[in-house]
Amino acid sequence: MRAKHLIFASLLTIGLAACVDSDGPTSTEQPIAIAIHGGAGTITRENMSPEREEQYRQALAYATEAGYAVLEDGGSAVDAVQAAIQMMEENPLFNAGRGAVYTYEGRHELDASIMLGETGEAGAVAGVTTVKSPIAAARAVMEQSRHVMLSGSGAESFARQVGLEQVSNTYFNTMERYEQLQRALELLREQDEMGDHIAYQENWDPAFNMGTVGAVALDANGNLAAGTSTGGMTAKRWGRIGDSPVIGAGTWADNESCAVSATGHGEYFIRFHVAADICTRVKYQGKSIEQASHEVIHEVLLPLGGTGGVIVLDAQGNISLPFNTEGMYRASKSNSQPLYVGIYANE
Repeated sequence: MRAKHLIFASLLTIGLAACVDSDGPTSTEQPIAIAIHGGAGTITRENMSPEREEQYRQALAYATEAGYAVLEDGGSAVDAVQAAIQMMEENPLFNAGRGAVYTYEGRHELDASIMLGETGEAGAVAGVTTVKSPIAAARAVMEQSRHVMLSGSGAESFARQVGLEQVSNTYFNTMERYEQLQRALELLREQDEMGDHIAYQENWDPAFNMGTVGAVALDANGNLAAGTSTGGMTAKRWGRIGDSPVIGAGTWADNESCAVSATGHGEYFIRFHVAADICTRVKYQGKSIEQASHEVIHEVLLPLGGTGGVIVLDAQGNISLPFNTEGMYRASKSNSQPLYVGIYANE
């Protein structure tokens, strides 16, 4: 509840935080920090009402404050990551948990992963349909199994065995996502009737390919953690799995370099190992997280058609939030930086 009370005061500082990259705390205090994202894509002021925008800003602030409260109370980075992500999994604004998109067959298949920077331990689930919190399931895989990734019915059986809350698949239903599925199916039917990919290339909404939530955190012990959770791609078929549960693609954490959570067109993030590539450039080339993440997002992905963004945090508390789309739902806070919430480019 403490985080909830902090939101209203913290929102007043949003306008003062135009720049989210910093040089870390100026004192000798150990830095603590958190950054979150709620998806990237065609997000502009023109296609969003003021009321909807405020809903997103408050949801991002609430999730950030929930995670930061864990850090401020001396909690671990992984606890902060899970707390922030679960707030977004429970909010139908985001493509994760209750707001998950529909598959081609009209149901929900959820993915998530989590990783610790201190030990390199990681856990992931893919294609789960009845686990209320996929990020909790990913953490359980990491902590309570000898595996890294579990999928489908096996992941669900494991989740039941360790006592995670189960729900009907209809729990994740929302009218907005259902209508989105109908638009996608109409375009796919046009494509099938034409016998080629013209409809896909010309009319396919890039928003159908995107939508993820994630968090990265740095705790008072100097440990990093990262996590990502998603409903995947609208109208996905054949058990498609994106980058969100793939360690190194959608999620990565290493105390010696950085922590990353990604959002975007997952096929590209898998092919180019985006999250780990950013931290590798930091670790072995001595680059800042701002420089490394900019290179990968704008110079590696974008020329090849890969769209999306990342949130990145290093062990000094520096934060970078680059994206190559028109907008990305994002927020951050540290003990040297007040709450920042952004949606569009150049804010």
